Amino acid sequence: MMILLPVMLYLWPVSNAINERISKPNIVLFMADDLGIGDLGCYGNTTSRTPNIDKLSKEGATLTQHIAAAPLCTPSRASFLTGRYSVRSGMASLHKVGVFLFSASSGGLPMEEITFAKLLQQRGYSTALIGKWHLGINCNSSDDFCHHPLNHGFDYFYGVPVNNLRDCKPGHGSVFAAGLKMHTRAALQTTAIALISLAVLNYTGLVRVPRRVLGYFFLIAAVIVGVLLLFFYNFRNLNCFLMQNHSIIQQPWNYENLTQRFTEEAKRFIGRNTNAPFLLFVAYTQVHTALYASQAFRGKSKHGLYGDALEEMDWSVGQILHALDQWHLREQTLVYFTSDHGAHVEEISANGEVQGGYNGIYKGGKSTSWEGGIRVPGLLRWPGVFKPGTHIDEPTSNMDIFPTIVKLAGASLPSDRIIDGHDLMPLLRGIALRSKHEFLFHYCNAYLNAVRWHPGNSKSIWKAFFFTPNFSPGDSNGCHDDHVCFCYGKSVTYHDPPLLFDLSKDPEEKNPLTPETESHFHEIIQVIQQADPLTTWSLDVCFLFLPELKGRIVMEAKKMNTIYCYLARVCKSRS
Repeated sequence: MMILLPVMLYLWPVSNAINERISKPNIVLFMADDLGIGDLGCYGNTTSRTPNIDKLSKEGATLTQHIAAAPLCTPSRASFLTGRYSVRSGMASLHKVGVFLFSASSGGLPMEEITFAKLLQQRGYSTALIGKWHLGINCNSSDDFCHHPLNHGFDYFYGVPVNNLRDCKPGHGSVFAAGLKMHTRAALQTTAIALISLAVLNYTGLVRVPRRVLGYFFLIAAVIVGVLLLFFYNFRNLNCFLMQNHSIIQQPWNYENLTQRFTEEAKRFIGRNTNAPFLLFVAYTQVHTALYASQAFRGKSKHGLYGDALEEMDWSVGQILHALDQWHLREQTLVYFTSDHGAHVEEISANGEVQGGYNGIYKGGKSTSWEGGIRVPGLLRWPGVFKPGTHIDEPTSNMDIFPTIVKLAGASLPSDRIIDGHDLMPLLRGIALRSKHEFLFHYCNAYLNAVRWHPGNSKSIWKAFFFTPNFSPGDSNGCHDDHVCFCYGKSVTYHDPPLLFDLSKDPEEKNPLTPETESHFHEIIQVIQQADPLTTWSLDVCFLFLPELKGRIVMEAKKMNTIYCYLARVCKSRS
């Protein structure tokens, strides 16, 4: 005891100093768009140059099983900001398209949801979002801004409110072309059949159709098709604009030096907030198509325009980290880097250039719950708090950032809702060796697609799929015919019993297990099927206020492995 006492007295001020330092740090969050985990040097890439991002790994912690809560932009970002699965906030779709495509859409992140930006703002943080939002703008008019970043806890917004699509850049094609051709062709065929049928009936005397009616019918059909064509022809002017707070400052936006402009805005924000805690969220539009790179980076990488865009984004990260050093904020700042989901493997240009990223050894990509679609970079640096070169192999989620930074800011987690993320600090500081995530639920839009189970008494990480996408062509690694994989109907294959993998032995998801190859197959499947992602605050409130819905909700939930996305909003409006 006499020996231990001096040691404890020596360590106490050191521990106390660390605890004091981890109170209300600055927070810098980097999120790439459509970046594959295999694109970065720190995750094994040897041909792309990402020295600044790799440096975060060397100087901090690398999460090797960091999972996006959804494999698409809108639901993933909603989960990231709120720490909750997107089905809880209604930010997951029951239809084919799982993201917002148009700035005029009335949907968005509900005001009832609480973002980490809002909680940090209440704790005296200056907050800014630079880059991509993609969680809605307006509700009922063009200026109510009900879903705007400034209504969700950000003091400053400079960026893109919706998404960077091929249609925004002349010469890069259209994500709507295939669908537009299909629906236009169907409309024309239906119109032609209707007109021919009416003409035949009129000719035979079975039905008398005035020529004026036929003319009006044809005119209406032509107007509908014309309006659609006109809208998509002018899509770039209508949908691709840059905002500063509530003002549109460029429409359509200019790709030249766009990443550099984001970088300068981020550096200026840091310079304005050197004497008070701040939250800076830099959400890059890179490396989502349409790809672009400034003149200084064009043609410099080994991977075409995609590589150029990636290396310019790495440069941007380096510039912002350098700004922290210039203002002597390095040791007062927690830095985090990730991607919203995996690389878009189906992205191939009209001339055959691969414009999607690289997911390393992992199967599938964006829009799928295969590891390639949801396993993302997770890099955290905080000098003096996180040990350099740390690798954490436990399952973690991008939803974990919410409780981590909220607690660091001295704020309390909301008590009126379930928060699905867990504080990462015990893992990052080496106090805990196991993740608090026993189960992680993987959604394809609003449909429960797969479940990950990490038992407390085992090193195994089981993953069961209830359905998987049908790749096209069949021997490929994606849904190239549709440009993206969908979540139900003929687009998927349902599995009964579910497909089962042990990711600790088969991270590439090549060899599904069977009762013959895994003696505990049925027990594992039973535990996973009993894990209930539907036990939510929103469902409980609905049952309380709308008991007549309970039977139908439960029946539909079991049938579709999902919940109604609008459920929480309906309940709140009734309560």
